[in-house]
Amino acid sequence: MKKLENKVVFITGGNSGIGKASALEAAKEGAIVVVADLPNSHHDETMQELKALGAKTLFVPIDVSDVESVKAAINATVQAFGRLDVALNNAGVGGPYSGIHDMEESTWERIININLTGQFYCVKYELQQFLKQGGGVIVNLSSLAGLVAEPGLVPYTAAKHGVIGMTKNIAVQYGAQNIRANAICPYYIETPLLANIDQSIHKKWTDRTPMHRLGRAEEVAKAFIYFASDDSSYCNGSILALDGGVLAG
Repeated sequence: MKKLENKVVFITGGNSGIGKASALEAAKEGAIVVVADLPNSHHDETMQELKALGAKTLFVPIDVSDVESVKAAINATVQAFGRLDVALNNAGVGGPYSGIHDMEESTWERIININLTGQFYCVKYELQQFLKQGGGVIVNLSSLAGLVAEPGLVPYTAAKHGVIGMTKNIAVQYGAQNIRANAICPYYIETPLLANIDQSIHKKWTDRTPMHRLGRAEEVAKAFIYFASDDSSYCNGSILALDGGVLAG
């Protein structure tokens, strides 16, 4: 049997990058895949790829910084398929490099609202559904910046550290109710978001990595499948760094 056979898997930011790669891997493992992304995201290609893999699938619009949008997306998922088994809270944004002393307050608010408060909204309503049905799995996308400082990206770093703290709290508070929560902390990953990065910056990142390359979205997706499936049935509150050895250096 496939690892996620008939499991309802809900993925925020599921239309590109790590989210899309995870959606495709989940489909290969037999999941019913719900792609949640911004209303104006061009999701037709993603949905076609999922259907070509034989997956039942649904697109739901979501803006994770809007609690009513989050509630509506999760409700639509449950109405369509009767339950929610696995959630990958992946949606997030980067931000401009800045010192703390000269950072615009609006920059802080936007990044925290999407990357941390948005994950809280998702987790809150996922947990409500899990408690109704007797269990579920949460996988939160943090970042290597959730484990170490990323100079110049203060709100991003703060948010990703917060995601790890929230993940640990879920694990401790809800583990006895058949709910697991784990987090993945990637270093820079080759996704469309990096397509326009200056080559000198890209080289700096790869030079910092002992493996001398950045990660691939498919590699993060494989880690997601591990946490989502019964292969990790005793993993709860675990934090997995996918960094090519950066932390070891």
